[in-house]
Amino acid sequence: MDDVQIPAREIRAWAQGTQVVKRVTQILEAISTSAGHALRTVEIVERTGLTRSTVHRLLTTLQELGYLDRDESTTRWYLGPELHILGTVAAQRYAVSSVARRIVAELAASTGETALLSMRRADEVVYLVRTEGNFPLRSSVLQEGVRLPLGVSAGGLALLAYQKDEFIHRYLQELDLESKWGPQYTAASIFDRVRRTREMGYAINPGVDVKGSFGMAAAAVATGEPTRFALTITGVESRFKPERQRELGKVLLSFAHKLAQIAATTRGGAI
Repeated sequence: MDDVQIPAREIRAWAQGTQVVKRVTQILEAISTSAGHALRTVEIVERTGLTRSTVHRLLTTLQELGYLDRDESTTRWYLGPELHILGTVAAQRYAVSSVARRIVAELAASTGETALLSMRRADEVVYLVRTEGNFPLRSSVLQEGVRLPLGVSAGGLALLAYQKDEFIHRYLQELDLESKWGPQYTAASIFDRVRRTREMGYAINPGVDVKGSFGMAAAAVATGEPTRFALTITGVESRFKPERQRELGKVLLSFAHKLAQIAATTRGGAI
């Protein structure tokens, strides 16, 4: 049978449609990862790299459809009610269970540091749950809803370390983290941190992103199950001396093991 020839106009239309979807996704993610703060149009332009006219056109359309809201007094954009409805439906499958939330709360109480639960999504880590510790000085770098490339944060590094070397090399070649995140994120340096994470069992992130902050994370690893979740503790760097790092590492691994057991016994690997 001869190959089906697709008309050029259909190919162009498909490409344009795909581009629009990607741009809409960029805008929604920019707003959703702004740590709970609404964004002005100019900030969305800066975060997405799209032209102002494109951003304005898409924002207006998304507002009309109910996927975005605009505060007329501040001219800032918020996620809209339609996204809440979609999220409510999706939560029936992806909601974080009360047990998993309790593990995060217990980790925060046990260490005194801010504890977070994260999940791998493709080449990113998404932070789902955050519980404050009782120590008065805290790091506010990571918030619920924040997305970062694998290998950038402690949680992303812990998850990246459990991928195959072939995947890691290909990922680091395709995604130039150094140009966006700084010289400490060369492919060689990240792979070296992956190696150390594997040796220790947990990842450390000593103020790489924000000076004075410190993060540690352990992946939830269960035999025969994909490694999708990680637990992170974060705080001020002065509280993470080498001796305490070893103590906290043991605590993290213990709680990560509990989390892995939940994921392994839950339908679809959910938590």
